[in-house]
Amino acid sequence: MFIARKRFLFVIAIALMLCGVATAAPAGTQVSVKNNPYGLPKELFKLWNSLTLEEKVGQMVMVYMAQPGFMIENKFGAVIIMKPHLSDIQQFQRNLKKVSSQAKVPLLVTIDQEGGNVNRAGSIDRKWNKAPGAKEMREMEPDSITSIAADIGNTLHKAGINLNLAPAIDPQANIQGKETFMEHWGRSWGGIENADKVRAFVQGMQQSGITSALKHFPGYDSETNSDFQMAESDATEEKIRENVELFKVIAPDAPVIMMSSVRYTKISDAPAVFEPKIVKMAHDIDDDIVVLTDDLWGTNLRSWISGGDLPEPYPASEFQKVVMAALNAGNDMFMTTYPAKAVDMKNYLVSLAKQDKDYLVRIEKSVARVLKMKFQARLLTRH
Repeated sequence: MFIARKRFLFVIAIALMLCGVATAAPAGTQVSVKNNPYGLPKELFKLWNSLTLEEKVGQMVMVYMAQPGFMIENKFGAVIIMKPHLSDIQQFQRNLKKVSSQAKVPLLVTIDQEGGNVNRAGSIDRKWNKAPGAKEMREMEPDSITSIAADIGNTLHKAGINLNLAPAIDPQANIQGKETFMEHWGRSWGGIENADKVRAFVQGMQQSGITSALKHFPGYDSETNSDFQMAESDATEEKIRENVELFKVIAPDAPVIMMSSVRYTKISDAPAVFEPKIVKMAHDIDDDIVVLTDDLWGTNLRSWISGGDLPEPYPASEFQKVVMAALNAGNDMFMTTYPAKAVDMKNYLVSLAKQDKDYLVRIEKSVARVLKMKFQARLLTRH
């Protein structure tokens, strides 16, 4: 009864915000040496001041890569690449080149390349058909891990990829000592004792021009797969903060953190990606870290917002609640594997920024984080 009531109040709060009275549309912030509220490097002033609100919001959206015309029209800031894109690598590169040539801000071109059971590199070069996963690599020496990661990173970089959703620095066991889903599938790097090995992987990728995103914050310690059902953890806040220590150690080399969809029931009824307290833990590591959602079209997240039922077709108003929950939690970049919904997401965020100055500031802060991350990753030339 208590959990159901919390979910009811959470969704009602979002609905009330959706129905708020629109205020006058605010202008976007112009930055200069004397007015730089988001701490942008001076090299980005000209670019920032040239961006329309739609172009800024586009930087917050990571979408399954669709046809070039669609991508160019919608000015998205990031794409996620999966095996179907890589079935014809030459066509993929042509499409990517076409989109990139029209982009005012270079794209984040993103892939899941953990190795082992989550392995995309083999679709680019068959020598990586059996790329080692985290469970194998954590038994290696750091130098060997760096060498492998740099070699795989070079393969990704040549294909046009620049962001890897790895490593998965999730615990091997939950608070009861049971094997986690991530450990079962060989995806876990384990705990703080393996920090040097995790760093070796991240730095190897970095050597080849690949930025790493640490996942799944604050540490996926459920036994079930959150892609298909609501995964839960009853870890105490103390245990969760212990897991976060590994993220803190590696964060200086990895400017992106990807959120978990697990519900940490000792903290909140909401999935981590929707819980402000947990997202704040990620931003507390470094205020410039870009916090990325998991797929917001995921069945589990939409079901939670809708109270357990998943209406078909899924109403636009319900998906707006999903987007609002992610925004209010403090996420900076929103992922979806459903391209048409990426357009809805972008348009909704634009409308919020136009209606309310507070939302404009909130959105611009996230955009600034994304641009600073791209600049530090040397994706942006001087403007």
